[in-house]
Amino acid sequence: MDSSSANVDIKKKQQQEAPTPQNTPIFSAPINSSVRPSVATVEEDLETIQTPGSSLLASNPQLMSMLQGRLGGLVGAPSGYIQTLPADVLRRVRGLKSLQNKHAVLEAEFQNEILALEKKYLALYTPLYEKRAEFVSGKAEPTDAEVAEGVSDDEDEDDKDDDEEDEDKVEEKAEGIPEFWLTALKSHPQFADIITEKDEEALKHLVDIRMAYFEKPGFRLDFEFSPNDFFTNTTLSKTYYYQDEPGYGGDFVYDHAEGTKIDWKEGKDLSVTIETKKQRHKGTNKTLVVKKTVPAETFFSFFTPPVAPGDEDDEDEDEDEDEDLDEKLEADYGLGEELKDSIIPRAVDWFTGKALQYQDQGDQYDDDDFEYEDDEDEDDDDEDEDDDDDDEGLPAKDEKAPDCKQQ
Repeated sequence: MDSSSANVDIKKKQQQEAPTPQNTPIFSAPINSSVRPSVATVEEDLETIQTPGSSLLASNPQLMSMLQGRLGGLVGAPSGYIQTLPADVLRRVRGLKSLQNKHAVLEAEFQNEILALEKKYLALYTPLYEKRAEFVSGKAEPTDAEVAEGVSDDEDEDDKDDDEEDEDKVEEKAEGIPEFWLTALKSHPQFADIITEKDEEALKHLVDIRMAYFEKPGFRLDFEFSPNDFFTNTTLSKTYYYQDEPGYGGDFVYDHAEGTKIDWKEGKDLSVTIETKKQRHKGTNKTLVVKKTVPAETFFSFFTPPVAPGDEDDEDEDEDEDEDLDEKLEADYGLGEELKDSIIPRAVDWFTGKALQYQDQGDQYDDDDFEYEDDEDEDDDDEDEDDDDDDEGLPAKDEKAPDCKQQ
């Protein structure tokens, strides 16, 4: 079909089909699937435009991309449906908006009260966290009563007997609980992914992780380290800030995070790798050794959070880069929330691995535990077909069946 006939077909199709109604709400009620609108969708229009006869768009991908972007921008645009409502109905809608505004005020108060309650109980938790830090560092020992209270119901009597026998043995006493926080962090799936082998030597000196709230919505995480060979900081902090205005539903909206600058000792910077390359000068034929510093994956990048670009940079950013940055910001905020809500309150459960049992409860049912009727029917049909095939390939009674070589 040539381009002229294709254009005629398109014109006929446009004359037969009614225009898209302008009073359709953005989020309409479900439509009966048996009734299909006769109006072409954006995708169908694009398919029509991209017919072989449309050589203009086919030969100009930039024009096609621009057209797709403009059509995509129509999705979710106001349809004008509200403006077509009768005056009495529109008056009631505005009344609903008034109720919604009052509801939003109560939602904001609700979130503020939750924050105040979290601050109150953090003050009650703090003495327990301080004593935990003393046990971990070896500055204090738990009392016999505390040890008895800490015995789990599922612990075997044999384990208790082994502990008593170990106490009778003369051995070198460890100070505190070595590698407590390193073990706890590595037990968490998200942190286990970002902790490298090189990081472990530094994280062995992590003696405590604490958190604090601000007057405004936001929180700070403090990582305390004992003296080590990697950096001179005794405390590395990271602060998460929220926007001043609450989001839809009254929730606090994450804005950005800031971390402590790490003062690395010479040659101990885990955030970079030194690459050495040899270059030969063409004129003198001498070999030069060139050293180049390249970024390296490390847990300590946690203290250098990603930064969202300013408004003036938005036009220059690629969409893929924007999506990648959004994922990084979301992942960074998620790590902070996990520390605040899970790891710090239940550090010993992450150290022992008990927390993983509760985290995986949502995945305790596997697809293999269920049988689906449709699958069974398909399997039966497949088996019947296999049986028929097998019957066709069966040897005669007098013939000897070949040996099965499958193990």
